[in-house]
Amino acid sequence: MDVANKSVSEFVLLGLSNSWELQLFFFMVFSSFYVATMVGNSLIVIMVVADSHLHSPMYFLLTNLSIIDMSLASFATPKMITDYLTGHKTISFDGCITQIFFLHLFTGTEIILLMAMSLDRYIAICKPLRYASIISPWVCVALVVASWVVGVMHSMSQVLFALTLPFCGPNEVDSFFCDLPVVFQLACVDTYVLGLFMISTSGIIALSCFMLLFNSYIIILVTIKHHSSKGSYKALSTCTAHFIVVFMFFGPCIFIYMWPLNSFLIDKILSVFYTIFTPILNPIIYTLRNQEVRTAMRKLKNRLLNPNKTTPLHYF
Repeated sequence: MDVANKSVSEFVLLGLSNSWELQLFFFMVFSSFYVATMVGNSLIVIMVVADSHLHSPMYFLLTNLSIIDMSLASFATPKMITDYLTGHKTISFDGCITQIFFLHLFTGTEIILLMAMSLDRYIAICKPLRYASIISPWVCVALVVASWVVGVMHSMSQVLFALTLPFCGPNEVDSFFCDLPVVFQLACVDTYVLGLFMISTSGIIALSCFMLLFNSYIIILVTIKHHSSKGSYKALSTCTAHFIVVFMFFGPCIFIYMWPLNSFLIDKILSVFYTIFTPILNPIIYTLRNQEVRTAMRKLKNRLLNPNKTTPLHYF
């Protein structure tokens, strides 16, 4: 790390508001969301691991999505919550770079994993007879490993770029965590060029992946439309849940990174959305819309309440 670029030793996180009343409100709301996110996603992981009926590629990918969502919710939210209590809203230079690394690691990994889930649904619905041979357990593991590898590579590119920026004066980050769109505006260089870098490395990538996902789901929906069976209705419900997660995740990311010089207020709202609200959508959407998950949840509940009683399972 170039010491000359580290004349600023720490940054001040301005957060979402200076009002004590609003800070108290945010503390209660975000604490509740964080706990719900961790509990909800943990339940999904436990249910998939414990229930052999959920040992399928779709639920394996869903489990990994839950793990990423818990990680995404944890890289900055706990610090923000404790900052509201302690009033200590500074973060070291190294801590800021670490937040940038983990943010792009988890978002980059989730982008690739969502594409893997889209591929899984595409093969299951459009090529059902070849599904077992194409989406094997080893393929699922390879897709998850690939998503993490891509996430690490993307994150390292963002961190290496941030480490080359000279910070020589302003150190107030107008957000509750460090991310390049707000941090690079504190650098002592022309932000126009940096904005182009943000658009090319994050914005265009996110937009391109979203368009690929959108087209794949259109193909899936067209395929489902030609069937009227109960299985087609189930497939439609599953794909609708998948697309809701995709849209809620990609929307804010595309807006922030395609227009890195937009309003700080809008950036704050969208940042809260995809780091705090979006991670909880996964357990809510999949639990409320998926009969197999609800059945597994009832089974897990009965097992915990009646540990000595074996309850026969019935899947319809």
